[in-house]
Amino acid sequence: MTMNQLIFFKEAARLQHFNRAAEALNISEPSLSRSISSLEHELGVILFEKKGRNVTLTKTGMVFSEHVDKILEDIEIAKDKMREYATDGGHIDIAYVAPLAKKFIPGIVRNFLNYKENRNVIFNFSQNTSIDNIAGLKKGLFDIAFGSYIEDEKDICFVPVLEQEMVVILPADHPLASVEEFNINEFDNYPLLSYESASGLGKRTRKFFRTYDLHPNIICESPDEEGISALVAAGFGIALVVNVDAIHRKDIIIKKIADDITVKHTVYMCYLKEKYQIPVVQRLIKFIENKLDLIDKEMRGC
Repeated sequence: MTMNQLIFFKEAARLQHFNRAAEALNISEPSLSRSISSLEHELGVILFEKKGRNVTLTKTGMVFSEHVDKILEDIEIAKDKMREYATDGGHIDIAYVAPLAKKFIPGIVRNFLNYKENRNVIFNFSQNTSIDNIAGLKKGLFDIAFGSYIEDEKDICFVPVLEQEMVVILPADHPLASVEEFNINEFDNYPLLSYESASGLGKRTRKFFRTYDLHPNIICESPDEEGISALVAAGFGIALVVNVDAIHRKDIIIKKIADDITVKHTVYMCYLKEKYQIPVVQRLIKFIENKLDLIDKEMRGC
């Protein structure tokens, strides 16, 4: 069964006349007749019966016609959708880590949609760890992901888009609450709450401790700042975290690290290098790359 056979059948059913249908289709009447006969042979039923020079649908022809209408309608819908994807529309599937949910992702998407050519774009969002986001990219679940750099992912393009300052957080009644800045040697003197060791931020903080030959007692791991800050506020220990909204609460003290030591975490935009991207995804990638200075200025510390 071919598309032409369905179109020929539809036109013959509409005009109830093979010769007129052939003229409308700009083919010969014998060609139309052969096509219909071949279709009937394939289906094992008679679709038309002759009445003089006209033809009418048989009972089986009427049932088949209903399905053909649906098939041709679905094809037109699919064509329209593909034309939309090829121009100004389509879906973009984005994955990101939790700290970006409040400002960064909404800000990027809102600015992108403000451009006329992007107003028909629909976004799907997913919040996961950086490792899960990269795995989703490789499986084709996401078009773009945002999170930490993951080593040995040679098929992924990592574009740095944001630098976040890292600070120390303490319970409000901590012995060091009154010091102006936090001396890094104090990490070895108090229980530490940390990001999950397998996460990008978990690896970043542990690399910091190795760099300065520190050996803190990590008593608990949490996937994000909200969980860590809750434990800090409850007096379980201290933490080195990204300076995001979740840690700004009345029962937590935030300290910068002393001795001009600056700890930063880089957020990356990630996508597959060799994967075909629909035009709207390509536009979003270029949009973000062209707005890096503005993003860093407006979203730092998001």
